Amino acid sequence: PYHYVPTEWICILILVLYSISTILHMGQAIKYRMWWMLLTATLAGIMEVFGWSARLWSSQNPKLLTPFEMQLVGTILAPTPLVAANFVILGKIIDQLGPQFSRLTPRMYTILFCSFDVACLVVQALGGATAAHSVSQKTTASMKQGGNIMLGGIAAQLFAIVVYVALAVECFLRFRHNAPFRHIDTLEKSQRYVSKNLKVMLFGIGFCTLCIFIRSVYRTIELANGWSGPIISTERYFDWLDGCMVTLAIYALNFIHPGVWLNVTDPTGHTSQHATDEEASAT
Repeated sequence: PYHYVPTEWICILILVLYSISTILHMGQAIKYRMWWMLLTATLAGIMEVFGWSARLWSSQNPKLLTPFEMQLVGTILAPTPLVAANFVILGKIIDQLGPQFSRLTPRMYTILFCSFDVACLVVQALGGATAAHSVSQKTTASMKQGGNIMLGGIAAQLFAIVVYVALAVECFLRFRHNAPFRHIDTLEKSQRYVSKNLKVMLFGIGFCTLCIFIRSVYRTIELANGWSGPIISTERYFDWLDGCMVTLAIYALNFIHPGVWLNVTDPTGHTSQHATDEEASAT
C-alpha cells in the first residue's frame, strides 16, 4: 500500500525520539502544572508514537493493511494538538506583552484558534477513517474521497496557521512601535522592551510553527497529488518533511518549554535606565 517498504532503522530512530519527547512533555507538564500541555504537546507525541509504531510494524510486514491504516490516521492527526499548543502559548505571550496590541484578546486566541483546530482534527480523523476503511475494502473511489476530506482538513489547518502568524506579526509590530490596537490609559502607553526569556520563547514557537507549516505544505501537496502519485510513493519525502519536521517541532517545545521561559515575573518593562544601560554596553 505504501509503494515502498518503510526503512526499519528510520522507523526505530524516529519512534525512539518521539517516545523520549512524549515522556519529557508529560513530566514537564506535571512539574510546571501546565495541564493543557498534556492535551496538546503530550497528546501529539502519543499519536506520533502510535503512527510510527505502525510504520515499524509495516517495515517488518509490508503487505499487511492494518499497520498501514494505523500509521495513516496517526501521522495525519498527530501534529494538530501541537498546533493547538502554539495557539495557547501565543495567547499567553500576548497577555504578557499587553492585550491592547492585539486584534484578539489572549482568551479569544485560545477559544477561536483551538476550536478551529479541533474542527480540523475531526475533519482529518473522518477522512483518515474513510481512507483506512477503503484500503481494507479495496474501494478506490472511497479512498479518494477520504483523501480529499483529509486534504480539506490539512488545508484548513494551514490557513489557520497563516492567519495565526499574520496576527502575531501585527501584534509584535504594534508592540515595537507602541501603536496599540485599542484604547488604553495614557500611563500604560510608554514604550516597553521584551525580556530575554520572552524572546527565547518567541523563537521557540516560531521555529515550531515553521516546522509544522513545512509539514502541512508537504502533506497538502502529497494528498492533492493522489494516492499513487510520486510524492506519496517516495519514502524520503515523508521521512524528512513529515517525520523530521514534526520531531523538530515537538522537541522545540521540550527545550524551550513555556513552563521555563514563559513563567517570568517581568516579561516586559518600561523603557528606562535598564534599556539605556543595555544600549551603552552595546556601544
